[in-house]
Amino acid sequence: MSYHEPTAELEPQDRDLHRALLSLKEEVEAIDWYHQRWVTATDPALKAILAHNRDEEIEHACMTLEWLRRISPTWRSVIATYLYAQGDITAVEDSAEKSGGAENGRGRSATNDEAADEPGLGGLAIGQLGASATGDAARAANET
Repeated sequence: MSYHEPTAELEPQDRDLHRALLSLKEEVEAIDWYHQRWVTATDPALKAILAHNRDEEIEHACMTLEWLRRISPTWRSVIATYLYAQGDITAVEDSAEKSGGAENGRGRSATNDEAADEPGLGGLAIGQLGASATGDAARAANET
């Protein structure tokens, strides 16, 4: 995943977000590779190594997801809605949509204005493209 905008126009926290998303993509890809190798390997010792490696990549992916949750109210809200949800996942989505969206961790749904103030997301909200926010680093420090 390369930058789609000139890097000089991106704030440091936006470049960090890009690094995290790229790392997450790479970790998930590595999980798939190790899993395929584990499934097709015939030697039990090799299978054990490949399973271990796959599980390490899962750990790395989860660590990155946790970082995203900590720095972003939108990630936090969506993670809170879907992770550990009971029942049919699409029913969870339908319920969240009917209630006005996932809670943003402050007891209410994230608004487009709040998403515009979100660190590292430059005003990108689901269903809306907004202007880039300023002061993201200070807000990110206050969010953790």
